[in-house]
This record gives sequence, structure tokens and C-alpha cells, in this order.
Amino acid sequence: MVDVSEKPVTRREARASCRLRLSSETLERLERLPKGDALAVARIAGIQAAKRTGEWIPLAHPLPLDQVEVTFEPGAGELEIRARVVATGRTGAEMEALVACAAAALALYDMVKAVERGAVVTELRLEEKRGGARGDWRREG
Repeated sequence: MVDVSEKPVTRREARASCRLRLSSETLERLERLPKGDALAVARIAGIQAAKRTGEWIPLAHPLPLDQVEVTFEPGAGELEIRARVVATGRTGAEMEALVACAAAALALYDMVKAVERGAVVTELRLEEKRGGARGDWRREG
């Protein structure tokens, strides 16, 4: 792991997203699938995963998180998954936001596979980060 002990403790925020492509029929049933409410399960999976990023990613620093939000935006044949993570620490929260999205997407896949095995997780990416020595960054477009 990189030594971050000399860095100042500051507020850091990161936002990430990914997409789950699936049929409109499955998209309409997400809250009433055979396993239950897929969105509720995915939200909790994303939050839990963000809190355990240091265990998922070998050289990531474990961070005490101040806030984790996981939200969903349905579209035509897809569900956009978004995560926002806020931490006060010496290193950024980008990995936590990305892990939250990935875990939420995987939990959703697990929930929908009984009705649609062809769902596809795609476009996992960092959207924005704030704070830290390198300052703010935002994906263009």
C-alpha cells in the first residue's frame, strides 16, 4: 500500500456508475421478482461492498465512510446504477464508489437471472471525484 500518512485529512467524494442491460419486461418486474425486491437487495449489496472495499481490492486503503448512496435510474432496456461515496480521510473514495456500483450490479444480476439470464453488466466507470491533492475531476460528456 502507498504511504498516505503525510497527506492531510480532507473531505472526499466520488461518484461512479454502471449499467445493467435487460429486457423491458424484466425491468418492470424488478421490485417483484421470485427472489424479492431486486432494487432493495442491490442497494444494500452496494452499500455493504463499499464499506469492505479494502477487502475486495488488495492495495486499497480501508476507509471510514461518512455516506454511501446507491440509486437506480431506469431507461430503455437498461438500468443505470449510480453510487456516491463521501469520506473524510487521507485518500480518495473512488474505489469505494466503483465497488458499490459493481456489487449492486452483480446483486441485480443474481436477482434477475431466474427470469433473464442474458442480462449484461456494462460501462462501470468513475463519473466524478472531489477533494484530495489532485483536486476535482469530472468525466466529460
